[in-house]
Amino acid sequence: MIKNRLQAVALICLFGAVALSGCSRLENVGRAPALTSPVAGNEVFAMASAPLPVALQDTDIPEAASLWTAGRRSLLGDRRASQRGDIVTVVIEIDESAEISNSSNRARNGSEQLSLPSLFGIPQRIDETLPEGATMADAVNTTSSSSSGGDGSIRRNEELTLRIAATVTDVLQNGVLRLEGSQEVRVNFEVRELLISGYVRPEDISRQNEITYDKIAAARISYGGRGQITDVQQPRYGQQVADILLPF
Repeated sequence: MIKNRLQAVALICLFGAVALSGCSRLENVGRAPALTSPVAGNEVFAMASAPLPVALQDTDIPEAASLWTAGRRSLLGDRRASQRGDIVTVVIEIDESAEISNSSNRARNGSEQLSLPSLFGIPQRIDETLPEGATMADAVNTTSSSSSGGDGSIRRNEELTLRIAATVTDVLQNGVLRLEGSQEVRVNFEVRELLISGYVRPEDISRQNEITYDKIAAARISYGGRGQITDVQQPRYGQQVADILLPF
């Protein structure tokens, strides 16, 4: 009796958890998915915080009274991202393909034969007791053969072209810049999301303040979406649980 009650309580808790997870999605019925607020993100924090002070060099004193400045905002100044809060454009152009093909064949043949035509007259004595047609002249004769073959191939193509503005969120002690970027575009009831993060060297950034994805260390690029179309494409929670638990 107690066991049945415990099972009933467990089932109620399971259904309750599933119902609560579904209730959070019911709030979006008839509404477009909300965009993520960037106010509390690391990008805005890096841009809002003041950069570290730079010590004034002796060579900078005459430039203070000069009409010509060599700063980043000058005509020929270096405007590449170099400190926390700067913005850099990340160019993502992935056009890769991979193809692997393997094949193997294996064959083996074997034959064994054992005969006793004469051994001190013992085979002849045994032949007298054997059924008609049986003889010890050819005692054992076996043959065997085996073969196996396998073929395998992998073919994969990826093509993606994107551009995103990322923010320098941190400058490491060795001068490497940490980048974080996010982009959201909503079309009707579907939001397209693009996220990127990683580490770059300042010298890899071009004069146009751009950097390609293949120069980003520990790059993490996420391109997806959320909304009505994505929700329809995803299996239901019950089906996902069944796919994990069911062995067949």
